[in-house]
Amino acid sequence: MVKTKRSLVTLLVFVMCVSLLAACGSKGNDPKTTPTPAPKTSNEGTDVVEPVTRDEITIDIFSMLSNFSGEQTGWFAHVVKEKFNININIIASNLEGGGDTKFQTMMAGGDLGDLVVFGDTDAKYTDAIAAGMLLDWNKDGLVDQYGKNLLQNAPKALEKNTAQFGGGTAIYGVGNDVGPDTAGPSEAQELNYHPNLRWDLYEAIGKPAIKTMEDYLPVLKAMQEAQPESDSGKPTYAFSMWGDWDGNMMMNTKAWAGMHGFEEGDGFNPGGFTLVSADTEEVQSILDENSYYMRGLKLYFDANQMGLVDPDSITQNFGDAVNKMTDGQVLFSWFSWFDDAYNTPERTAEGKGFHLVPFDEARSFSYGFNPYGGNRVYAIGSKTEHPDRVMELIDWLYTPEGTLTANYGPEGMAWELVDGKPVLTALGLEAFPSNKTAIPAEFGGGVWDDGRNQINNTTFKTSMINPENGDPYDYSLWTSTLAKAPTKLDENWRAAMGANTAVEWFVKNNKIAVQKAIFTGKPYVEMSDDLKQKQGQVAAVIKEYSWKLIYANDQAQFDKLKEEMINKAKGLGYDEVVAFNKEQHKVVFEARKSS
Repeated sequence: MVKTKRSLVTLLVFVMCVSLLAACGSKGNDPKTTPTPAPKTSNEGTDVVEPVTRDEITIDIFSMLSNFSGEQTGWFAHVVKEKFNININIIASNLEGGGDTKFQTMMAGGDLGDLVVFGDTDAKYTDAIAAGMLLDWNKDGLVDQYGKNLLQNAPKALEKNTAQFGGGTAIYGVGNDVGPDTAGPSEAQELNYHPNLRWDLYEAIGKPAIKTMEDYLPVLKAMQEAQPESDSGKPTYAFSMWGDWDGNMMMNTKAWAGMHGFEEGDGFNPGGFTLVSADTEEVQSILDENSYYMRGLKLYFDANQMGLVDPDSITQNFGDAVNKMTDGQVLFSWFSWFDDAYNTPERTAEGKGFHLVPFDEARSFSYGFNPYGGNRVYAIGSKTEHPDRVMELIDWLYTPEGTLTANYGPEGMAWELVDGKPVLTALGLEAFPSNKTAIPAEFGGGVWDDGRNQINNTTFKTSMINPENGDPYDYSLWTSTLAKAPTKLDENWRAAMGANTAVEWFVKNNKIAVQKAIFTGKPYVEMSDDLKQKQGQVAAVIKEYSWKLIYANDQAQFDKLKEEMINKAKGLGYDEVVAFNKEQHKVVFEARKSS
């Protein structure tokens, strides 16, 4: 585990800070004290852990990425309580009136909570900084005293935040997916974006060739006819979508751009209505006639005409879609992680489950390793009563121990070390990746899936090597996991595809676009207030009409709605927003050339 070195002076300062906090009382619950070990740091030296009596507190985590709202329970809550004497209350903008609505409500109230997780470094992030709603981590030496692991393990991510958003002096957060400065894809066995189908059904209909994204429709129709009902007898659909993740555009439509090597923004600027190639200078405006976004909308319209779109898509949330995936109602997945709900050990052992079924035009997006981190930021609310305790929690998440524990639980529960290498326990084999496996009371009780870290943001890129055991953080890449015999599903897929993993197939067939890690060293160029307002108005139109287009009665209505969407968007300033972002992308393209 992580080693600790704590000088007498540091200890005395820490105890004094804790004593001051105790005098103020705790937030959201009756004051209770528990002897808990002081947080460990990764400095080398003798392991010294002194019991420190600290108040039990509850912190509010406002996460724009979470799909859960309320008190964190189960094994992750147990770990945080035992280690920090902290209870977690999650406020999820996705579930509480929509991300923009909930954010504006909390901004108007003057308090964003204790720990704030932003889905992007967009206008919401910069507005929060400008309004004084986020704490400067350099204030009163906060990060120096309570963020030593961050300073050691994510220095370039902090540097990026300071240069972009802190005027060269302040730190208002740290980005996700911090990794080494290494070339090549950063994903483990699967990329984020790629088309996964029910492989067993695809095999059953003869594995027809798929050249373009549109060619999935007849294949999926044949699969639906082969499997018209789910395990519980409900109708199956190719696409079961959700709208609570929509931002500047419809998320499930944008996913098709990811399968062609494009992403919203350029890895440095969050973008707005532009799709940017990972490794070329090509930029698409989403309302361009032949953009991947417009092709995606037309594909879904055609799919709906064929009975392939779940009619609940327009009203359901992500959790509803996951439940349908679990039941077997869904035949297509845009994301390698979405179908985890279906791919249980029992099913994959029988040869049933989802796997990559690529199309000839595919060139899937890879985020690459990035020492500067991504744009999903951890920040601290300026009104928190416990900045040191919140910083300690974030700091721990950016350690090998914290990353491994936040993803897979404490050592001895779902995994253990055997000869210095991580190995899944019997519980882990049953629980992973997202099953309703019972967890013993000593680890927090409940079930595995419900007890997972509901903050829903990453720290380190999990495919990077854990320096404490020499294996990647991602359990699918552990030496012990790779040594296991493949499931029947994997056997069948590997025999047909000539590769062991999806990532291997993409690399082997030159079907991958890897985004290069760059840092311009320049401050973030913020939109004017007028342009921000226009972007918000345009985004509302695009999202509203995107869903309407999918459910249009016929081609004539589709064409009419499409024309209305474009005209309304342009009338509200769409072209101005696109022009602004294209100028920012030019700076990144120049940096890519020189890096």
